[in-house]
Amino acid sequence: MSYIDQLFGLEGKVAVITGGGGVLASEIGGGLSKAGVKIVFLDIHEEAAITAAKRIVDQGGDAIGLKTNVLDLDALKASRDQVLETFGKVDILLNAAGGNMPGATVSPGKTVFDLEVKDLEKVTSLNFNGTVLPSMVFGEVMSKQHFGNIINFSSMAAFQSITRVVGYSAAKAAVSNFTSWMAMELAMKFDGNIRVNAIAPGFFIGNQNRDLLLNPDGTYTERGQKVINNTPMGRFGEAHELVGAIMFLSSEAASFVTGVVLPIDGGFSTFSGV
Repeated sequence: MSYIDQLFGLEGKVAVITGGGGVLASEIGGGLSKAGVKIVFLDIHEEAAITAAKRIVDQGGDAIGLKTNVLDLDALKASRDQVLETFGKVDILLNAAGGNMPGATVSPGKTVFDLEVKDLEKVTSLNFNGTVLPSMVFGEVMSKQHFGNIINFSSMAAFQSITRVVGYSAAKAAVSNFTSWMAMELAMKFDGNIRVNAIAPGFFIGNQNRDLLLNPDGTYTERGQKVINNTPMGRFGEAHELVGAIMFLSSEAASFVTGVVLPIDGGFSTFSGV
């Protein structure tokens, strides 16, 4: 085995990806599969999870898709049992499930006092509890194995205030905090063999934000142009550009890295706008 393979090799590992039917999650799963990782896509929409898995299988990889609600402990435990029955272990958990709702945002012409409290609660629960609960269920598996990696999905909205997205921002800030807390907890109680980190994607085009950032003809909306103006690299990210960072955090190359939130943002978080 070469030195590079010793550091970065992921062959034979098993990765569970929540929100697996999404654009970013399915692309990440496809990239990890090319590195020899066996993929489990979990999604509340069963067809989306199965479709994402089928794309990998059609390309010669090993993947399954399961229907799961990340806010339901019983559903998560049932999925855990299926994963262990199929693959026998869990090496990597990617908490990619999340999202937003119009009622939890402050759209133009409205103020924070117009927020829909029920939508705010749903968004904060999906993004925060939807990270904590899978971490509990699959993290427990890792504790019994005495190895594993959990990678959460934070956001640029956790780094600085971004207009409109109040509920999503608060929840992702909580995810960042939970990442550092869980990293400390597991490192101290399980001999440093279970690591917890997060990525903070910048602006990538997905199903939920496409209409906010792009016009039907592919040009930038006003909001999209503001993002580009504040991204030193001058473009949106491509989904495949998340894969390398996740491979690093999952590998022996990051064996002494835990509790970090890694921006993948084209420099957005570094730029003051001046």
